[in-house]
Amino acid sequence: MAPPRGPREPSIDRKPEYEAFMEDLAAYHEKRGTTLDREPRVGSRRVDLLKLYNAVVARGGYDSVSVEKLAWRKLGQEFSLGTTNLPALAFNLKSTYYKNLADSAYEITNIHKREPPPKEILEDVTARGADLLNRTLENYKIPGSRESGNLANGQDSDISGDEVTRTPKEEKMDIDDPGSGGGRVTRGLRQAPPQRVLFQPDVSSSRQTRHSSGNMNSPQPTAATPSASYSSSSNPNSMSFTIANYEPRPQMPLTLRPVITPSNNPELFKKKQEILKETAATKAGRTVPTYKGMMLPGTGFDGPNIYVRTLLALRSSIPEEQDYALHHLVKISHERGDKYKFDAFPGLAEGLIDRVLEVSSLFYDVKWEVSFKDDGSMHETRTLDGMNGTSDILRRLGALTERETRDDMETEEFSRKLNQVNEAGLVIRNMVMLEENASYLSRLSPIRDFICIALNLPTQPAVVELKHYALDIAEQLTKYWALETEDPLYQSLLAQLDGMDRGAILTALRAISRISMNLNENNHLKGISLASVQHICEWTLLDDEELVHACLDFLYQFTAVVENVEIILQMPSIGSLINQLVRLLLHGAKEEERRSMIKRAVKEPAATNIPNIPRDLLDQLLKYEEPERSAHWLRACFEEDLTSDITQIALWQAYQSRFATYTTPQKLLLPAAEFIKNVSTTFSGANAQVLNGPVQKFIIKGIRPRHAPMDPKGRTYQRCLWQTPSPPSSTSATPGAEKEKECGEFVLKPKQMWEHILTTHLLIPKSPDGSYYDLTPSTTSLVHTYTCHWSTCQHFSLASSNSTPTPYEAGMHIKTHLPDTSKKFSLKAKHNRSTGPGVHRDPEYQSQIWLNTQVDERGDAAGLPLTSALVLRNVARNLPKVSISSSSTGSRVETGLGVDGMVDGETEGEGKGEAGGNGWMRTLFAPVRGRLWFVMAHNRPLAGYMADLTGVIAAGGG
Repeated sequence: MAPPRGPREPSIDRKPEYEAFMEDLAAYHEKRGTTLDREPRVGSRRVDLLKLYNAVVARGGYDSVSVEKLAWRKLGQEFSLGTTNLPALAFNLKSTYYKNLADSAYEITNIHKREPPPKEILEDVTARGADLLNRTLENYKIPGSRESGNLANGQDSDISGDEVTRTPKEEKMDIDDPGSGGGRVTRGLRQAPPQRVLFQPDVSSSRQTRHSSGNMNSPQPTAATPSASYSSSSNPNSMSFTIANYEPRPQMPLTLRPVITPSNNPELFKKKQEILKETAATKAGRTVPTYKGMMLPGTGFDGPNIYVRTLLALRSSIPEEQDYALHHLVKISHERGDKYKFDAFPGLAEGLIDRVLEVSSLFYDVKWEVSFKDDGSMHETRTLDGMNGTSDILRRLGALTERETRDDMETEEFSRKLNQVNEAGLVIRNMVMLEENASYLSRLSPIRDFICIALNLPTQPAVVELKHYALDIAEQLTKYWALETEDPLYQSLLAQLDGMDRGAILTALRAISRISMNLNENNHLKGISLASVQHICEWTLLDDEELVHACLDFLYQFTAVVENVEIILQMPSIGSLINQLVRLLLHGAKEEERRSMIKRAVKEPAATNIPNIPRDLLDQLLKYEEPERSAHWLRACFEEDLTSDITQIALWQAYQSRFATYTTPQKLLLPAAEFIKNVSTTFSGANAQVLNGPVQKFIIKGIRPRHAPMDPKGRTYQRCLWQTPSPPSSTSATPGAEKEKECGEFVLKPKQMWEHILTTHLLIPKSPDGSYYDLTPSTTSLVHTYTCHWSTCQHFSLASSNSTPTPYEAGMHIKTHLPDTSKKFSLKAKHNRSTGPGVHRDPEYQSQIWLNTQVDERGDAAGLPLTSALVLRNVARNLPKVSISSSSTGSRVETGLGVDGMVDGETEGEGKGEAGGNGWMRTLFAPVRGRLWFVMAHNRPLAGYMADLTGVIAAGGG
């Protein structure tokens, strides 16, 4: 029930005259094809169209009211529309009249008795402007959408007069001159901001006279006031002045827009053509069908997502849909395998298994059916047990009749079906890489039947790809299954070890090694032939790390059972296997040297005296000007030491004593203050300080004297430590008790030091031509006794008193005290004589060579070395438990050392005569015992495992 209609507003006077006018106006609108709003609302009141029509006609019509300024606002006040937002109310009132009376051509037809303009320039445009009587298609331009939006918001609602002929720029420039009384202030519009007044500098003299005012004001622009002397052309602020001095803007580059054509923008061109067709049909009076609100085929509903779409297509029986599903599933499983899970899409795994089982129909005359009912039908040849798996699947495959297929030419139907099977197998293979999918698929028994079927297909190139997919699936699923020796899947995997395909052998070994890994049951790996074990042991000799790793993983599982160790002991090459496993303990080892300190460094004590400069170094320093000369002298005689200091007076006196002799009027010494500053400049860590106390002490902190001077190139001079007896003093009580004095001469090179000792101290003469020293002993008696006074050396003093050293022996002995600059300095330094207590000694280190192998992120052993150590440990632990002796095999055991596996020096009775595991322990591990100890000593990651292995070997009698 509709709500009761309230009382009508009193603003409309519903007289018979009003009703007749509205009926006539409605009929005219219907004839015109426009819409009439009988009671339009302006603000909060409804407008009486008859009253509005009479008021506008009384003022001369729509054009006259629109030309007059503020006429629509005054007319709105007569209708009591309110006082809030008058411009918007006035424009709405104007629009009401325009749409219902003027725009419908009612006023033009009945008042002006003229033919109204077409509605394209009346009904389809806004109420802005006037001059409706003279509006035609040629002289009227339809306004844009932006102008229509502004008018709809109430902007410029009072524009009237000559607004039709004015441009927007002219309206904005309608500004009165400053100070004039005109303007449009009375309209209540927002005023334009005042014109910016340019700064006019005062060009008169800035000097202030005595008659000027005391206030120095900056020149101010004079406001324009209405006066007789005012000239707008001379005022730079006036509009006429601006127009007179107007300069056009520089030309801007045109912005070119490409023409829309079918080649550069076909979509937009098509849309524009459709708009033109609709416009032409509307003008011709034809009705254009509209589909607004109607859901066309293929629109309005996106359908299921790609995951559901592929699932539905896969379960359908339509070949094209299945091709679509498998094509997209391959891409999804490869790119989004971590998000695509079987449990989220029920039926996906079953659908993929159904597809891969179709491979049998390509090579055999069979079509498998999976049954989940225990009604006796599972015993049929073509029916697979979907509950527990088909235990006799291998027998059924052997009973099938193989189709005649050519591997060199395939039919189109065969290729299409095989491609579907391969894609389905690839999808399963990709998805089981996710742990959740592998666990889900392992609970479906038909997947085990498929792996058996795929691995036992006829040997043809066409099925190689599917076999590898099946092996990859088995590698991920066998860890959830406990396979017995008679299980068809276990037998199928073992059969792959006898093939020649490396990839199939590698994946089959991994799958066998992972059997029951995630279960509590142990993988005993029984039923493996001796030939297969022999092949696996031989593959460890290959330079194929991936295959060797798979073989060692298998051997680690295999040797954990005592019965399997007895099978390995039957191989003639058991000794070679042990040698290979020991060799793999250092596979990929990297040599690392680690040094440990055995003797700490001995720091050279500080020198007590400032060293003297040798003559050759002094000649170099005298070539420099101050302050460079003092800086080089400081670097030559001092070194930085943050803990040491020297008094400023001692440093200054040493500088004076060294260079005072060479002072000339052109080369003067630095003043004391400048010299102290130069010390801080030369050594960044040195600074002048004052020590307060009873007596102030001025020091330089951060430097100490060198033991030997250093030349500008950084080479250190060598000090002569030869001890010469000083002349006896007159106060000495004991005759002959002379005090020895050090020579103290500095030389740069060891050869110069040797020549200095031979010439100055030993007094050995040179050859007549002066080219070499004559070290041959004279045939006559020696005129000089040769002895060594280098520091504390007592070499000749400890010799026999009957032997007198020759000049050659003395000269060669002196070379032992000289510094060694050869590459073997560190080796010779261990045996050289000491050069005195004040020599710096570097720390001594002991090097240890490590052969470390691969480790994991926690630093534990990993890779081939770890697996080899574990296999050796399993063999050593189970050898004492074996029931066969080392001499009961009836074959020669190849160990690579000795004859018949015996260690060198071992008799036959000692090596093979012992019963049980003791004989095997000595036979297998005695030849490699030293290598095991070497690995334990040099391989830190394997040290713990090798300690366990050697302990087991020792306990077993090895």
